[in-house]
Amino acid sequence: MSWGTIATWRMADDGVHKAAALLANRGTAGDAVETAIKAVEDYPYYKSVGYGGLPNAHGILEMDAAFMDGDSFKIGAVAGIVDVKNPISVARKLSDEKFNSFRVGQGATEYAMLAGFERCNMLTPRAKKIWEQRVEEISKHNLDPYDGHDTVGVVSLDQFGKMCAGTSSSGLFMKQAGRVGDSPLSGSGFYVDSEVGGAVATGLGEDLMKGCLSYEIVRKMSEGLAPQQACDEAVYRFHHKLKKRYGKAGAFSLVAMNPKGEWGVATNVEFTFSVAANGEDSQIFIANMGADEQTIIEPISQEWLDAYEKRIKAPID
Repeated sequence: MSWGTIATWRMADDGVHKAAALLANRGTAGDAVETAIKAVEDYPYYKSVGYGGLPNAHGILEMDAAFMDGDSFKIGAVAGIVDVKNPISVARKLSDEKFNSFRVGQGATEYAMLAGFERCNMLTPRAKKIWEQRVEEISKHNLDPYDGHDTVGVVSLDQFGKMCAGTSSSGLFMKQAGRVGDSPLSGSGFYVDSEVGGAVATGLGEDLMKGCLSYEIVRKMSEGLAPQQACDEAVYRFHHKLKKRYGKAGAFSLVAMNPKGEWGVATNVEFTFSVAANGEDSQIFIANMGADEQTIIEPISQEWLDAYEKRIKAPID
């Protein structure tokens, strides 16, 4: 039976590797999604997810996450949750609730606390220092405050034919308090149907929400399109439509997988992702939008990986 998992950004690769090992040993798609995302949430050098994520304009780290079961369509989500170690785990538990399955702000944090989820200060000294520097730069140079909005999104397929999807993000750096992007919103940040496939998104949430691209990719797969063709058609058509109708299009990238373990990706920026499927170990690729509206996908170079590692761990003066 086919199995596989695909995730946004190079930061997901360690988690994808763990998820792949689980799936190869007949683990479940739900556990694979949660395992992959928790690996990203727990790593302090990833600035856009979980522990070490960058805070809002007031210096508070508000996090969003979602989980979807492709068999039952159960969805759980949190937005603006604070001081909880693994928002994806809270979202997954909420997916079992018939009512009140999407919690926000204080309600999400209180739910996690009462349900026994681990609490901790998710704002690291490093992230706080980056925030303080940004506040000073904005004040001195009248800069646009917004910078950075990378979501980890994962789609997994297990050997039993079940598919699940999940997302986690600290959202837009320097966002206003209470701002929520696409990540926890069904159809925008994620969507999965075990009989068809799943897709997840990363990028500027305000623009991703305008297109509901995760659902659109799954819809196209339901009409018989392969994941790559579905991604190319959905993403690039909307990119051009948004530029024409709205005047501009922010960054967005999506990955998808179907029940055969076939996968696809489309992006309007330089974008990295990790995938493991059908017995193959996890591999990192880099994608760009091609001139012919077909995604250009290449294996990542060791030089790129070395520069990335150096950049994310560089000292903060």
